Amino acid sequence: MLERIRVFSGNANIPLAQQMCEKLGVTLGKASVTTFSDGETRVEINENVRGMDVFIIQSTCTPVNVTLMELLIMIDAMKRASADRITAVVPYYGYARQDRKVAPRAPISAKLVADLITTAGAQRLLSIDLHAGQIQGFFNIPVDNLFATPVLIDYMKKNYQDNTVVVSPDTGGVERARAFGKRLGASLAIIDKRREGPNEAQVMNIIGNVEGKRIIILDDLIDTAGTVVQAANALTEAGALEVSVCCTHPVLSGPALDRIENSLIKEIVVTDTIPLSERAVNCKRIKILSVSGLLSEAVRRIYYNDSVSSLFI
Repeated sequence: MLERIRVFSGNANIPLAQQMCEKLGVTLGKASVTTFSDGETRVEINENVRGMDVFIIQSTCTPVNVTLMELLIMIDAMKRASADRITAVVPYYGYARQDRKVAPRAPISAKLVADLITTAGAQRLLSIDLHAGQIQGFFNIPVDNLFATPVLIDYMKKNYQDNTVVVSPDTGGVERARAFGKRLGASLAIIDKRREGPNEAQVMNIIGNVEGKRIIILDDLIDTAGTVVQAANALTEAGALEVSVCCTHPVLSGPALDRIENSLIKEIVVTDTIPLSERAVNCKRIKILSVSGLLSEAVRRIYYNDSVSSLFI
């Protein structure tokens, strides 16, 4: 049934691509993505893609610039090989936090990356939980921004439904936390914080009742884990029974794992949009859920020109 579909992957998250292919009932496309001796990315597509509907799966995660270049060069290779349609499947969209000018002479890197992907030849973007919704407007091609909520909510309902409060770690995530809490049947609280600099945050105040409650901190990504660890401390001091964290993208860079292991956080529930290190996989506080089913169903619907938004009704 999917005779004109071809699915390829860069080196960022091959296990996720393989799981998607298994669910779609297709084989992962044959491509060699390596480097020359000086570090330049080298791509060879080892099968015919002329007239095919091509999906390239590549999270722009660590090392971000390398994975981004792999994606761009693979898109260009497909375009020059006469693929009928090229969809960039970017579960984690890197540079998304640089989505506006926060200081004079600052770049808007999220827009630059959007221009690069479009110029390379992508005709559609498929991503999960973009850091800011306005990033969709940075593209002049169709963008499908999926939500990991259905994957996360199933697990949370089984384990965290009673006496629960969903907490947004900042004001920007209130809408996401409110929607999540509504589906979970939980109330809402907000943490007011002041960001001192990149990857630095200081918790200032808690808005809402958390005393005697089981807390779920909901965020789209965890980078150095400074925000969630400080939030867990503040919530515990305010009388919370326990604090867990739920997020889509486990960036977990720098001191993140050390902070998590030494924190008051009971559990961190994440998805596999970004591959985790062996240490993170073996960390007893981290629970990994797969988005391969969600992504493969979205790919199938795009191929058949069916509605993608109806996945979340």
